[in-house]
Amino acid sequence: MTNCPPRLRGDLSKWLCEINAGVYVGHISSRVRDALWERVCANLKNGSATLVYTTNGEQKMDFRVHNSTWTPVDFDGIKLMRRPLPQAIQPADSLKPGFSKAAKQQFLGRGGSGRTKQQECYIVLDLETTGLDPARDSILEFGALKIQDGVPTASFSRLVRYAGKIPEPIVKLTGITEEQMAEQGAELETALDAFLRFIGQEKLVGYNIAFDMEFLRAACEKYARPWITNPCMDLLPLARRKVYGITNYKLQTLATHFGLEQKESHRALADCELIYALRNKLKENHGR
Repeated sequence: MTNCPPRLRGDLSKWLCEINAGVYVGHISSRVRDALWERVCANLKNGSATLVYTTNGEQKMDFRVHNSTWTPVDFDGIKLMRRPLPQAIQPADSLKPGFSKAAKQQFLGRGGSGRTKQQECYIVLDLETTGLDPARDSILEFGALKIQDGVPTASFSRLVRYAGKIPEPIVKLTGITEEQMAEQGAELETALDAFLRFIGQEKLVGYNIAFDMEFLRAACEKYARPWITNPCMDLLPLARRKVYGITNYKLQTLATHFGLEQKESHRALADCELIYALRNKLKENHGR
């Protein structure tokens, strides 16, 4: 989706996870899907959208488009997306040889005229929780690392007080004790507000980030905070596509595979540092 207005973006984020700018994924019913698509078509005036969804047909998928020059076509029972010819989107006399303006700008950004490439800024995040269900379990610790132009520039770490007794398996996994929580823990609402201020509107990077986002959205809903609509990047599917020969795709397994230093296992900020190092390794080895 392109040029999505903030209000529509917020509506979509209530049902779907934004894994990249304008890219939403999720498991929803056909009724919710159709209602969301109607809302997209009614509110997306200056942008375009493509919907890909599962069906019961042989191909197991179908497409819908809005304000797009690409069109779905049926080719002997198989749905394809037809790409428009250049002549279909601009007059023939405007097609001139040479580089486009966008290509020239990209070249100049690489140093062709001495301009510096725009700095990349993103936030690596990780949460520690009392369990796996956002509806029943709670956030125990927030961790975040701000990366500016490839270098960590700031960090965020906050323990969250838990009303009950921390489950013993979680104590063993994280090392977070009742004593630490009593001394250092903050109320969830206070910690959440500080975390939201830290991440701002920057791109978020995580490992299995959908898990963290579900807990964050549950907390935002509990305290009537705006939904988090930051673009997100998940390293887990990238690692699955690019890394082979390992027993599983746990973060610690990948850290061992790449020889990354593991300061503390299953602590939020330490895992953020590990995720940051993993992203660098994936980029270094696979050019992304």
